[in-house]
Amino acid sequence: MPAKQRLELIDCNHPALSISRQCKLFSIHRSAVYYKPAQESAENLAIMRMLDEQYMRTPFYGVLRLRVVLAELGYTVNAKRIRRLMRAVGWKTVYCKPRTTRPDPIALKYPYLLTGLQITRPNQVWGIDITYVPMKDGFMYLCAVIDLYSRFVVGWGVKNQMTAEWCAAIVQDAVAAHGKPEIINSDQGSQFTADAYTKMIKGLQIKISMDGKGRAIDNIFIERLWRTLKYEHLYLFNYDMVISLMKGLRRFFLFYNEQRIHQSLDYKTPIEIYKGIDRLKPLPGAALTKSMAVSSVVTRSGGIKYNHTFCQSQIVP
Repeated sequence: MPAKQRLELIDCNHPALSISRQCKLFSIHRSAVYYKPAQESAENLAIMRMLDEQYMRTPFYGVLRLRVVLAELGYTVNAKRIRRLMRAVGWKTVYCKPRTTRPDPIALKYPYLLTGLQITRPNQVWGIDITYVPMKDGFMYLCAVIDLYSRFVVGWGVKNQMTAEWCAAIVQDAVAAHGKPEIINSDQGSQFTADAYTKMIKGLQIKISMDGKGRAIDNIFIERLWRTLKYEHLYLFNYDMVISLMKGLRRFFLFYNEQRIHQSLDYKTPIEIYKGIDRLKPLPGAALTKSMAVSSVVTRSGGIKYNHTFCQSQIVP
């Protein structure tokens, strides 16, 4: 068992075994239990936010071009630092690569099943991905699951670490709420190739599809969701607390699923296509708003299980 998983088994409040004794049993150095990773500096956080915004404009930029862009903004950074921050924000440069390497034989990869496939109904194919979410004094990671036919977001979650167990839990919640898809598509990230994720998907008898290496456009629908989320919400609100971020994301996904019309859906909303229900239309001269409360379950998993109330109020000139 990897050291990281053994470390997670340590119970600091165990009634019988001390931390020292547990560390000996799991062959872990005691200092690892008390270690806290260093926080990113204010400058690194500013650079990461800039990289996140720049990726939406120039996803084909690499380290050398980004170094020039950062220098023009007044940041003196070396290539090693830029690469590390690019990994932190999930930057995947779009460019053609020669097939000069072989896949890692240890991590099992799955074929891309969507080539030539006609997606004609809800719950036929889901897509899952993770993106970086900038905050005022740090950052979080957002994982979302989207129905490719209707663009309906069936599940999402926020966490400060990317783990396979977290992704698996979000998919399980989405299946419990909306039923299971025939295929679920993802990239080849370590979270989606880990046993904790793939075994859960196989246990639900769902086919696993994975993008080709370096093929970010294979999962284009959820990549488009990230662009919409960031330009229409995250970049407009500089969240400083996780609970505020959760409430904001919950409002956005409610709006995205139920009110935001999509040109590709013939100017209908995702919920109209996914569930076959009519969108609530506002009364003439009224503004449509929502009131909601975030439960502890939603805060933990970011599930799409929500209760909301539509309120209509007259617009005051």
